[in-house]
Amino acid sequence: MADSTEPNRIAKTPLPPYYAVIFTSSRTEGDRGYAGMAERMVRLASQQPGFLGVETARSTEGLGITVSYWRNEESIAAWKAQVDHQVAQETGRRLWYSDYHVRVARVEREYGKGPAIL
Repeated sequence: MADSTEPNRIAKTPLPPYYAVIFTSSRTEGDRGYAGMAERMVRLASQQPGFLGVETARSTEGLGITVSYWRNEESIAAWKAQVDHQVAQETGRRLWYSDYHVRVARVEREYGKGPAIL
């Protein structure tokens, strides 16, 4: 079974309800430490209480979408307030993103082709 933080994998989530944080961004030119920080944030998020998984994709033109899944709104708030994550957020606003939006949604149902949901 794929780990919930493996790149290019569909996250294995529990039966709903749970929450999705959808981070859509447009990147600035150049890496400037972005890739390393992104990997670090996924590892750190996966250690947070309530974390369920993550999926991410980025086009060659710089548009990216990362969806992280969480057990409840409290775990989302704790992740947003996590000190290292706050540093990454500030650096992103200042250096890596020309635009971004965060959307939080409650997942009510899911279905798909793959193996049964956990």
